[in-house]
Amino acid sequence: MAKYVFGVDIGGTTVKMGFLDIQGNLIDKWEIPTRKENGGENILPDVARSIEEKLTKENIDKAEVAGIGVGVPGPVDGAGVVHRAVNLGWGEFNVSEKLTSLTGIKSMAGNDANVAALGEMWKGGGQGYKNMVMVTLGTGVGGGIIIDGKMLAGSTGAGGEIGHIHIDDDETRTCGCGNKGCLEQYASATGISYLATVHKKSWSGATVLKDDLSAKAVFDGVKAGDALCKEIAEDFGEKLGKGLAVIASVVNPEAFVIGGGVSKAGEVLMGYIRPSFEKYVFHGAKGAKLLLATLGNDAGMYGAAKLVL
Repeated sequence: MAKYVFGVDIGGTTVKMGFLDIQGNLIDKWEIPTRKENGGENILPDVARSIEEKLTKENIDKAEVAGIGVGVPGPVDGAGVVHRAVNLGWGEFNVSEKLTSLTGIKSMAGNDANVAALGEMWKGGGQGYKNMVMVTLGTGVGGGIIIDGKMLAGSTGAGGEIGHIHIDDDETRTCGCGNKGCLEQYASATGISYLATVHKKSWSGATVLKDDLSAKAVFDGVKAGDALCKEIAEDFGEKLGKGLAVIASVVNPEAFVIGGGVSKAGEVLMGYIRPSFEKYVFHGAKGAKLLLATLGNDAGMYGAAKLVL
């Protein structure tokens, strides 16, 4: 009888490993380095070795493990095939099959943002909702869409790439994806810094913003009542709210759960996103709640475990 499950979140620098019971209680967590040399050929063998060591240490039989879930930073389809994970050096191959063959334990893989969404639905800010969208505001803008309790991967695993919704026709800078005017260019941590640079250039009044134009500095300024910071936050909120309205009109979620480094600003974010969201959203999808994620960096680990269960 299976009692345990592993949740593995593969990042560009470290692999977060979680050992949980099947109710989702975290028994232990640890990290191993992501060895990306030679096309990332060591990553899955390292994961397998770490799992074997854990089972030996805890004296647990493989028959007691329900499976291993894995979150990967790249598009992963429903069969567990990754379609290039550029920051790992991976091409196209079946992650689920490979890890199963290395460990002898059933394995399932999904996109890291999608499994983070699953984690927030299961044990985080999205508990109680079966139709939700996770929005991760970090270096980029990631997303994970959950419909009726299940991840939406899409035909090639690119479902939920909300950071690349087109927002601005007049943008001349190129996004990392090769297009111009993507949501990620304004709503990510780097996007907010860009908006701060633009607004500060034409600002003549007093401001707390000096050389530090980070997202944290902007929202610290908002909390201090700084007029320039509020203007930047309004621009950010206008663009992100419009993006969420587009998503809501297509998938009609009960809730958006907002996480990533930028979300550390807290509830103040929602006051800037909500007016734009309500302005642009289709009336039938207006009821979606805007919530903060609660699992932080552990969301992917929990979600990967839930993927198996």
